[in-house]
Amino acid sequence: MVGASFPAWTSPRLPTAGSDPDLTVRFDCPATTHTDGEVAVPAAPLAETLKMLGAESVRVVVEGSRLALRLDQARFALPLLSVVESPASEPPRVSEVDGPAFASALRIVAGTAAKDDPLPLFTGVRVQAVEGELTLTASDRYRMAVARLPLRSPGALDVLVPAALLTEAARQARGVVGLHSGPGRFGLSWAGGLVGTAVLDAGFLSEEAIPSGAVDTTVTLDADALAAAVRRVGVYAEDRRVLTLEVGDTQVRLASARQDTGEAEETLKANVSGGRTSPSFQARYLLDALGAFAGERVVLSIQPGMRACVLRAADLSVGEVALTYYLMPMLTR
Repeated sequence: MVGASFPAWTSPRLPTAGSDPDLTVRFDCPATTHTDGEVAVPAAPLAETLKMLGAESVRVVVEGSRLALRLDQARFALPLLSVVESPASEPPRVSEVDGPAFASALRIVAGTAAKDDPLPLFTGVRVQAVEGELTLTASDRYRMAVARLPLRSPGALDVLVPAALLTEAARQARGVVGLHSGPGRFGLSWAGGLVGTAVLDAGFLSEEAIPSGAVDTTVTLDADALAAAVRRVGVYAEDRRVLTLEVGDTQVRLASARQDTGEAEETLKANVSGGRTSPSFQARYLLDALGAFAGERVVLSIQPGMRACVLRAADLSVGEVALTYYLMPMLTR
């Protein structure tokens, strides 16, 4: 972002805007204004200064060729820049979604996106709106999360958006969130705020690319209980932290051993349907997957061989976010 502007305003809110070629941000903040005006200043030092101040309020004053930030014991002055055209308007609004539900689903889905990958495809979240449903999809090759939630109005949308930016924008949003889409752009808007970004130019993630029709064993149990057992038994795992989940007739057994720390095993009761099996998973990925179902009973649909294990909530109320989590098994050696 190359600058932040403070346009003239007559209400107790101060609109602030900034942009660069890829990103557009606008938001309102509470303010008491005395003089109308509009200025532009460098964004980076402004943001850093405000972040480090930690003050509840600051006085903003134009002093000649400077914008001064004043507190009782301090003053910081930023050079004024030429006021350029306002950031490009957001692309058209195509639909809207409940903000808290969107942020909750996105927190889980975006957590499976790669943080740094040479292929942009794996650092983004695919956002699809088809008629009355919004689908969010992300993957880092080893796992994939897909969340579905109802739209508040019908719309059509299919874009790949940087996961980190999307997560931060959703965290800031309040109330109903508008979904915007145009050529090469995507945006989120809410009362008093807007974030627009260029979309990633890469192929699309697809849930259909993961085979899931060969399930031969299903296990239903409490997600929190299994997660707790994974944490305890995982302490004794080898460096790769791969645990084997041994499925019996009415239970699952976790076991691990390490020469320098000892060994551990723990058995949990479960509802099991199908044959016995023993898939292995990396402990931290399994914990991330189970964390998405905290407080619920989870169904693990296990496929033979190295096919993905599919996790879903055992019970889902109408209108809730429907989450599907695909977790790839690991070789023990």
